[in-house]
Amino acid sequence: MQEKLVQKIVEEVLQQVLKNQSSPPHDGKIPIGVSARHVHLAQAEVEQLFGENYQLTPKFELSQPGQFAAEETVVIAGPKGSIERVRILGPARSLSQVEVSWTDAMKLGIKPPLRISGDIQGSSPVTLIGPKGSVVLNEGLIIAQAHIHMSPEDSAKFNVMDGQSVQIKVEGIRPIILSNVVIRVSERYRLEMHIDTDEANAGLIQQGTVAEIVQHQVNAQPIPVKEQSPVVAKVEKPAIYHYDKKLLSQLEVLEIDAQEIVVPKKTIVTALAYDKLRELNKTLTIRSE
Repeated sequence: MQEKLVQKIVEEVLQQVLKNQSSPPHDGKIPIGVSARHVHLAQAEVEQLFGENYQLTPKFELSQPGQFAAEETVVIAGPKGSIERVRILGPARSLSQVEVSWTDAMKLGIKPPLRISGDIQGSSPVTLIGPKGSVVLNEGLIIAQAHIHMSPEDSAKFNVMDGQSVQIKVEGIRPIILSNVVIRVSERYRLEMHIDTDEANAGLIQQGTVAEIVQHQVNAQPIPVKEQSPVVAKVEKPAIYHYDKKLLSQLEVLEIDAQEIVVPKKTIVTALAYDKLRELNKTLTIRSE
């Protein structure tokens, strides 16, 4: 039953991407989402923490299509302390990652780097504890850099591009300016800026507050998002690859040389896989069964 729920969510995401739905009218305002501490897990770690063949249980949908907060929580532990009931966000990814605020990190006794989600190479180690076991991640704990999710249509309307940094202003009781806010563009994204609880507390920002871009910054170098394995270029590439496994992650997308990947309707496609398909300009086709 849990697997069917996850598959249903993935199918809805695919339908949204394929229909290429238009973005809401652009009025120069960007809604802000305050992101509390949370965990992304690879399926291998899900099973280590919750049991063999375990599937995450959706609790409620998040603002980004296809993403959900799971019923399951874990304990995150560091050298000086631990934090209980940290929510897991689904679906399962190709790598595990923990996102905390600086205040959380001090409680754990760890000094994690400020990174864009997915860039975990050389980041801080952390221990996760679940009902069926524990996992020690040698790297994966980060403080997430403030960023703005948007569709290609929104990108054009705001005149920004993927990976670009901008400066934003938030009006309110305690107006603040945030710099180095990274733009993230994808067909599956819905317009929303994500900040952590420390940033929200600094500006007395509540869920539903809006921001506006006041300055377009230029990165001296693009902000890297590390991948788990390099892309190996090949001279000849097949046009179509039929993929029949139950899960398609970014690692499989990297390993498949074909320009078009055909998957069964019930195959679960991870969020990072969608990003990699877009980055490599590959086509995903859903096969009716």
